[in-house]
Amino acid sequence: MTVNPGQPFRLIYSLYQHEYLGFLFESYVVQLNELNKLTFTHQNISAKNAVEFATQLTEDDYTLIKTMDSMQQEVILNHFSKKRMKPHEFFLKVYHKTDGDKDLQREINAYLEKRRTVIMPLLQNRHVFEMGSDGEPAWKSIEVLPEKATILFHFRKNVDNTHYFPTLKLHDEKLEFRDKESYIISEDPGWMMVDRRLFTFEKPINGSKIKPFLKKKFILIPQNVEETYYKKFVAPLVAQFDVYAKGFDIRTVRYDPVAVLSLSEIQQDSDTPLDLFDAKNAITSASSPKVLLELCYQYGDHKFKADHLQEVSVTVEKEEDSYVFNRIVRKLDSERNVIDFLTDTGLNLRNSRVTLPESEAFEWLSKNQRPLLEKGIQIRQPQNGGKRYFIGESNISIQIEEKIDWFDIKAIVTFGEYEIPFARIRKLILQGKSEVTLPNGEIGIIPASWTEAYKDLLVFADQEGEETQLKKHHVALVQSLKEKDAANVSMSKKLERLLDYTNIEEHPLPSGFKGTLRPYQQAGYNWMLFLNDFAFGGCLADDMGLGKTVQTLAMLQHESEKHTTEGMDRATSLLVMPTSLIYNWIKEAQRFTPKLRVLNYTGSNRVKKPSQFAKYDLIITSYGVTRVDTELLQTYFFNYIILDESQVIKNPDSIISKCVRTLRSRRKLILTGTPIENSTLDLWSQLSFVNPGLLGNKAYFQKHYLIPIEKKQDHDKTRKLNQMIKPFILRRDKTQVAKDLPEKTISVKYCDLSPSQKEYYEAEKNKYRNEIMNVIERDGLNKSHIVLLQGLTKLRQIANHPIMVDPDYTGDSGKLEDIIYMIHNALGKDHNILIFSQFVKHLKLVSDHLKKSEIPFAYLDGSVRDRQAEIEKFQNDKNISIFLISLKAGGLGLNLTKADYVFLLDPWWNPAAEAQAIDRAHRIGQKNKVFTYKFIARDTLEEKILSLQESKMKLAQDLITIEESFVKSLSKNDIKNLFA
Repeated sequence: MTVNPGQPFRLIYSLYQHEYLGFLFESYVVQLNELNKLTFTHQNISAKNAVEFATQLTEDDYTLIKTMDSMQQEVILNHFSKKRMKPHEFFLKVYHKTDGDKDLQREINAYLEKRRTVIMPLLQNRHVFEMGSDGEPAWKSIEVLPEKATILFHFRKNVDNTHYFPTLKLHDEKLEFRDKESYIISEDPGWMMVDRRLFTFEKPINGSKIKPFLKKKFILIPQNVEETYYKKFVAPLVAQFDVYAKGFDIRTVRYDPVAVLSLSEIQQDSDTPLDLFDAKNAITSASSPKVLLELCYQYGDHKFKADHLQEVSVTVEKEEDSYVFNRIVRKLDSERNVIDFLTDTGLNLRNSRVTLPESEAFEWLSKNQRPLLEKGIQIRQPQNGGKRYFIGESNISIQIEEKIDWFDIKAIVTFGEYEIPFARIRKLILQGKSEVTLPNGEIGIIPASWTEAYKDLLVFADQEGEETQLKKHHVALVQSLKEKDAANVSMSKKLERLLDYTNIEEHPLPSGFKGTLRPYQQAGYNWMLFLNDFAFGGCLADDMGLGKTVQTLAMLQHESEKHTTEGMDRATSLLVMPTSLIYNWIKEAQRFTPKLRVLNYTGSNRVKKPSQFAKYDLIITSYGVTRVDTELLQTYFFNYIILDESQVIKNPDSIISKCVRTLRSRRKLILTGTPIENSTLDLWSQLSFVNPGLLGNKAYFQKHYLIPIEKKQDHDKTRKLNQMIKPFILRRDKTQVAKDLPEKTISVKYCDLSPSQKEYYEAEKNKYRNEIMNVIERDGLNKSHIVLLQGLTKLRQIANHPIMVDPDYTGDSGKLEDIIYMIHNALGKDHNILIFSQFVKHLKLVSDHLKKSEIPFAYLDGSVRDRQAEIEKFQNDKNISIFLISLKAGGLGLNLTKADYVFLLDPWWNPAAEAQAIDRAHRIGQKNKVFTYKFIARDTLEEKILSLQESKMKLAQDLITIEESFVKSLSKNDIKNLFA
């Protein structure tokens, strides 16, 4: 029947016993009559229809209804059965007397008990009934008592056995419950029903402890199991409940607790010795022993674990055939106070214990020893003859003093009254060990903070007996320790200035240097001399075009004059570079340092006699020659070894990298615009060349810097690495020195012809020279201009790439290789490039490479109709950084302010035409400095055109604008020189 929610009704809760699931509840609404009495009209109420009766429901009612819903047998079936079956089939299978699933029974019981604990307290002041066998929900009323019952357990020990039973009191009167209508409705905590009165207990008790006595008077404990039963069952009862005993004693004792922190080793250290050379890789990697710290409380002779927080704890003592139960009343507030104190010191116990690496555990003990003693906390170790740890205070004091070429390191290490040699501590740390045996046999533990604070110092230091030294190039490491108050440091002000470039001493330029240095170049020159004074190597990493060459030449000239003034032997230095840069260096040396004696140690005809080096100030050679002549070059001790484009040795395992490391010199310097191309290992390889040991060995660097920085984005490691290398890398980009730069900077990039290209060029040059000279002799100079222009044009194209005149040419081009290298180098630094050539074929060669490399670009020659579209594509598209332009199409009328680099792939007769091309980028609105690179093929007429440009500058200033005019201005001697 359906209850009308518009008429009076009452919400009731009905208790019934399920055949398998025990006691369950259901919720109902019952219609009331005019006398406000229950009628037989009722219906089940669930969470789905409860809202219809909301006027009579509270929040607790909603909770009760929802919880009772979740206990119904259909819900149990759906929750625990994976198969579709009827409820009676499921329960018969699970609860079968012989073949039932005991594990599943326990799971279901735990599920139901969890919900009974929610329901029972909420039944207070509600209408609760026992359900009739016919399903009538309001068969018998049940009174849910607000009062709680008490329980007293009676134990009687006899000669042969012990028996015990409980007595219950309710309203201070003994409650008879045996053989009555008594049930345990819920077990944990126990709720009991006696004569339709439902109640729980003042001291929560598990109902299973009462259930046996519903039908029996007492339980008998045989003598042969009484000791075990007393300890496992009776002792917890004595601790939690009132107990009356006869035949054994129960003593209640009170003590002030003593907190005891015990320590014990749980993992043995490895006995495998490590070679000290390899130990620098092993630091902190060895398996660290672990220590268990466990907290307990001592009450007299009784000890309890800290996580067993019981107001009363009971121990059982047996004296012959009699037993004594000691009830220790614990002071839980005092115990919790100790745990809070330990937590505040950083010791986070879990279940009364914590496991820590040895070094961390004893560092904590050393740091907190005094507070622990003041708090009355005792530290104990096992007395079983095992390790005895030193648990006092340990200290380290480090003094670092600057000497001529190194730092002296002196350290005092103490464990209590014992002083331990620093060399011994260092060796242990480097081997990944933390234990040191003290004179009294105790084991001192090296704190983890020492390893962390001094790890780099210990790795980089050198040990000679008891003497510990550190190379001076680790000045940044020393300064860092000083700033952290981790060491007392004695260092000269001069050396401290290395960490701040602005305070480096100013040096005059050497008298033999021809030219001037811009302010930032002067600073670079000063920096190199500063490093020289301290025997440091360095890396000049200025951006491309800022004059690394001229700064280095100024330093080399200074070295030459210094050695001469001081009556020393000639300061012979070795300069190694890619082959394509050889001629450019020679030219620059002739220009800026003409007094330097320079030997070009390249080519198959080079004289392989190291004795000749002493006659020169500078030996210039290539990486290729160095690789071939390594053994020969090793025999000479140079003043400086300088590597240009030092990223060539970025792979430490490459042959050339290994070769240059075997060369000997007083100082080392590297030059590169890209100190890091792929990985921080590039940096390690190059800086380990100039300052061996600065960054440790390769394995150490990879583990402690490369992996944390590149794989884990460890900013602290990045900061530390930067701090270590900062004094030895000087890098300025164009934006930093913009005020020091002229509006336009023009550099010449000399390129060597490849062997096949050179052979082709020489053959064509000889052919045209003979033809032109014959025409001049036969018809006169004025009649030779056409054939001269044809010949010169063809040779200029061959100097770029022979394929421009001969489609069947299969060789390579030295200039094209250099152009491609410069393009990729500039793109790697986010530059925007205009590339000019007066030969469309040359632009096509470059564009073919860009397409293969999937590098987008803009393109403009005479065949392009929509010029503006290409211009806007370059100016506005962030993905396009290259604009290829032919001279005739782009010499005028373009405003390309996005570009900051201009590449002139081939020289033009008229310097004014080149200037116009450069001005495509250098115009009003240009915010960047413009750098121009002119690519000149060495030992070709391109180089001679460059000389002619200078000699014919007046002609250029007279607005010579076409090639024919320039060619007509050439004399017979000019022509002979071009083809010489």
